[in-house]
Amino acid sequence: MKIAVAKGDGIGPEIMAAVLKIFDANKVPLEYEFVDMGKWVFDKGFSNGMTPEAQHTIEELGLLFKGPMETPKGKGVKSINVTARKTWNTYANKRVFQTLHGVDTVFSKAGIPIDITIVRENIEDTYGGIEHMPTHDVALSRRFITRPGSLQVIKYAFEMAKKKGTKRITCGHKANIMKLTDGLFLECFNEVAKEYPEIKSDDVIVDDLCMKLVTRPDLFDVVVLTNLQGDIVSDLCAGLVGGLGFAPSANIGDHISIFEAVHGTAPDIAGKNIANPTALLLSGIAMLRHLGLMENAAIIENALLFTLESGVHTGDFGDKKIPAANTTEFSEAIINNFGKTPEHGAKPLLPNMPVTPTLFKLDHNSMMVSKELQHEKINGVDMFIASGEQPEFIAKKCQRHAGVKFNLVSISNRGTQVWPTGSIYTNLVNEYNVRFESIDGELNQQDIIGLYVSLSGDFKICSLELLNLWGDKKAYSLAQGQ
Repeated sequence: MKIAVAKGDGIGPEIMAAVLKIFDANKVPLEYEFVDMGKWVFDKGFSNGMTPEAQHTIEELGLLFKGPMETPKGKGVKSINVTARKTWNTYANKRVFQTLHGVDTVFSKAGIPIDITIVRENIEDTYGGIEHMPTHDVALSRRFITRPGSLQVIKYAFEMAKKKGTKRITCGHKANIMKLTDGLFLECFNEVAKEYPEIKSDDVIVDDLCMKLVTRPDLFDVVVLTNLQGDIVSDLCAGLVGGLGFAPSANIGDHISIFEAVHGTAPDIAGKNIANPTALLLSGIAMLRHLGLMENAAIIENALLFTLESGVHTGDFGDKKIPAANTTEFSEAIINNFGKTPEHGAKPLLPNMPVTPTLFKLDHNSMMVSKELQHEKINGVDMFIASGEQPEFIAKKCQRHAGVKFNLVSISNRGTQVWPTGSIYTNLVNEYNVRFESIDGELNQQDIIGLYVSLSGDFKICSLELLNLWGDKKAYSLAQGQ
């Protein structure tokens, strides 16, 4: 079986060489097609950080194993890591955090075992990177949470939990504040949970989740979150087990998957042969299991665990009384421990069941659209305007443009209502949200355009959002104090 391999930047080539050396010593039945990705590819003028040949190879093979990569700073280019995940719709980021004996942490010293799997939505949220500055003082980011995207990752999390024999799965969210976006994600979680009655499902507000994770991490098993919150919580969990040097990462999609180390490129130690390859090796072991190479994965993981228990360590962790091994010595120690069983967390030697890749030759982009269950109606519009005037003056101008179809119902600033009621102590910026609702009956887009044209005579209109209803359910939030 052939897979695509990108060595990465900084310490990437060293740790990738160490991992592939371990694979070869274990006779892992894989061939490697090396592809060009990373900072040096950006520097050659490829704005997405990969050559066209690399993209073609990865799409042909369906699997990428990659080292850490750097995105050039100050050049206006997007992260190659995020670009790769989003381009190939690897919608589920799975990261497993386990106690590793030989890697001392507060919890290992206290005898509290950790085995947490974080499943993070990998495509949407603020990682769309869609940002604008409507005025010189205001920057906006657009956050996308979609029903199809949420269902994709949540169904994956439940299926993975079922195969793992998980007893509990938790949804982390901020639906108490972001009632529509995180509310939709939580709604999808509860919908999918009904299909898995054998698994206990619950939810927790993300800030409370973080507090509980650093006090009683042993209470959690599988946690599924939106993209940004999942990014933060997964790094928090890495800190519980020793840091990003022990944090594997798998990005799972229907057609293409990516296994990678998520730590940095560590340019300060690049070329010195002292980097810790454990995170990339754990990611590679997860990749082997993904490919059905269960026996190879178990032998290598048991050897790694035995090596760590034996006190062998690189310079970034371990007993300082024991001399640190370099990258080569660390990987050779693992190879020498093939066939040995660790005292803690030994993996069963299951037979290899190689998966034959099913490569889909797509001729168009997949559209993910759920069925609309209720009638859609436009109930009004939010007009975001640039102005340095006081709310009452803005209201008087807006009321002149409302006509016979619209009623000015509220004006807010940074999400807080400032008209018709508000407080003189609310500080304002020079962008307002002016909300108009229908006086009677359903509106159409021509009505909205007419209001836009009229209002533009007095204001710079930065953007607008329709106020939609599905049935009687409002598909828009209220301002604070409205």
